[in-house]
Amino acid sequence: MRVDEIDINKRIVDYLKKNGIEELFPPQAEALKSGVLEGRNLVLAIPTSSGKTLVAEICILKSILEGKGKAMYLVPLKSLAREKYQDFKGYEELGITVAMSVGDYDSPGTRLRDADIVILTTERADSLVRHKTDWIDEVGIVIVDEIHLVNDSSRGPTLEMVLAKLSQRLSNVQIVALSATISNADRIAEWLDARLVKSDWRPVPLNEGVYLDGEITFYNGKKREIPLKRREELADVVCDTLEEDGQVLIFVSSRRSTVSVAKKLARFLRPFLRENALPQLTKIAKKMSAGPSVPEASRTLARVVANGAAFHHAGLDNSERALVEDAFKANMLKVIVATPTLAAGVNLPARRVVIRDYRRFEQNLGSYPIPVLEYKQMAGRAGRPKYDTYGEAVLIARSDSEKDDLLDNYILSGPEEIVSKLASPSAVRSHLLASIASDMTRNRREIDNLISSTFFAHQFEPRDIDDYITLALDFLVEGELITNQDGELSATALGRRTSQLYIDPESALLFRNILSETEEPTILGLLHLFCHAPDQPKSYVTRTEAEDYDLFVDDNLDDFLIEPPDDNPLYPYSGFLGEVKTARILLGWISEQSDRDLTEYFGVGMGDVHRFVQSGEWLAYAAAEIARVSGFTRHIQVLQNLRLRLKHGVKTELLELVRLRGIGRIRGRMLHNYAYRSLADLHRAPAGELAKVPTIGSVVAKSIKKQLGIEVELDHVEPFLDAEDDDEVDSVQTLLEDFS
Repeated sequence: MRVDEIDINKRIVDYLKKNGIEELFPPQAEALKSGVLEGRNLVLAIPTSSGKTLVAEICILKSILEGKGKAMYLVPLKSLAREKYQDFKGYEELGITVAMSVGDYDSPGTRLRDADIVILTTERADSLVRHKTDWIDEVGIVIVDEIHLVNDSSRGPTLEMVLAKLSQRLSNVQIVALSATISNADRIAEWLDARLVKSDWRPVPLNEGVYLDGEITFYNGKKREIPLKRREELADVVCDTLEEDGQVLIFVSSRRSTVSVAKKLARFLRPFLRENALPQLTKIAKKMSAGPSVPEASRTLARVVANGAAFHHAGLDNSERALVEDAFKANMLKVIVATPTLAAGVNLPARRVVIRDYRRFEQNLGSYPIPVLEYKQMAGRAGRPKYDTYGEAVLIARSDSEKDDLLDNYILSGPEEIVSKLASPSAVRSHLLASIASDMTRNRREIDNLISSTFFAHQFEPRDIDDYITLALDFLVEGELITNQDGELSATALGRRTSQLYIDPESALLFRNILSETEEPTILGLLHLFCHAPDQPKSYVTRTEAEDYDLFVDDNLDDFLIEPPDDNPLYPYSGFLGEVKTARILLGWISEQSDRDLTEYFGVGMGDVHRFVQSGEWLAYAAAEIARVSGFTRHIQVLQNLRLRLKHGVKTELLELVRLRGIGRIRGRMLHNYAYRSLADLHRAPAGELAKVPTIGSVVAKSIKKQLGIEVELDHVEPFLDAEDDDEVDSVQTLLEDFS
């Protein structure tokens, strides 16, 4: 099917042709003939790289240009939101505006009002519904990327409830749901009252096989010999692809393995790098490792990147992940060794995908094989459109029997059925509170009607659903988050604020109950309180660390607002120690410990630190709001100050300085050390003297003066750089453009 055969505005056709799209893939053509262009709902379940997004884009453009309303594009991850935002910016030449919002859950999103396409994470969309944002009524089409994530225990319940709420609020809204191939896509389509287009067609054929003893055996019986030339078999599997100018993604089960495997492979890759890639990789590596207090993990990453490899996991800083992903997309890097989180993230295909580890280890669960759906997600990354004529997904076996098992249980098996994860007490009470607080449901009948629009209701027996709802409502009434007057449900001030803050009702009750009993909490006590809340991600304590944390707890017992547990299966002592460790990480951050000290002492990555800090900052804000609503005003100031310290990673004495744009924890401390300790000091100081302070320079000095209302001219003074200061780290985009 050619694009000029599609029944859409000629401006859209011209735009697609201008961008090199003349013909549609078979599943794209089938999808556009399904009635979706006439407003029917659609579930499109096809493999990665088969063109799901283009179908969604055509539907979006048709809806907008025909005046049917705004488009809401839902994604599960911030990284995907940013990727789609960059992709959709091109539509501005059609007069279509694009906006993105992925955070700030206590904001009604009014700045999004004027955009034609609004890209949101699922959680951000849920928060907008909770705030009763009025522009949502203008939405005519909702695109749901990765609809199969209703199967995810953390994101799935929110995705279900958002779609249920939008369907009830917007009677004529069109829903287009995109997914990789799943076995029960028909049930998803039935839930959404949608046409189903399901296909295994791929633009780049996928060959799936198992490697053992120098040979890949593919599912169709064909074999490929791998010459064994090196001491590392995995290196031979990788270099076999690199010799044909391909790239390789390797999936392993742990962060530690990503590092060790990348280091082993790096020494074999130099011969396969393009001549002009080496200087660019060297520049990227220098950016990663610049500065005296850069974590050793960043230096290790820099060393392997300089040789054409990289590791990728959630412990990396966002800027490091972006550098790695962009360099791989530009074909500078030849190999990425990653944990499975990459498979569900940005679009990063490779000629060959190697799944070295198909088992995962988790505390309290032990070792277990990954789901087939997860394997299919990883395997689906094989094959670069426009570059490869085929893609290969290869599992690694260690024996003949294991090879047979892998062929049967992964390659020849279909993915598991998608199951609703809304059957969780925490999820149900949180979303019921939100629906009551936003006046969407005011009695049990309306609640039952809302729940009937979820996938949960399509899979579970009515009696089981009724039990979940009854227990959740009892919890909310007992916690004084809602009232029930003769069947009429209404949120209290505490319940309404809890919903707006987008925190678990259990967190709100925890903050209310503890703060009401505490006169003067210590900073450690408050940080541990945040870490005890169900909303806070937590670290864990290894066996070798346990004794140190036992001693720390004993030495600081009076600070804790939550008592250490006895033998309690619902709250084990190991979980308490994990909370304490996370609180100590936050304490180190606001005490201005360097990135290197934080990561090496606590054994975490800067990505972990930033994740803990961002959540901790939000919970400090939420706790202050809960204290305000509950009338415990004596705690508000200390919580607000703690929030600012978490935001900037500084001691109290720097809070005034870091209010300035471009002044973070590194520059703020440097200014303080040079006796510039207030805005008044900076106002009085000559700009030329400020420019001489390490990490400042003329550009930042001029910015400081301008923010204080003083325009100055300065000769250029080069700052001494520290890579910890994000404002000093240039984008890699220039390097990529030079390379291209």
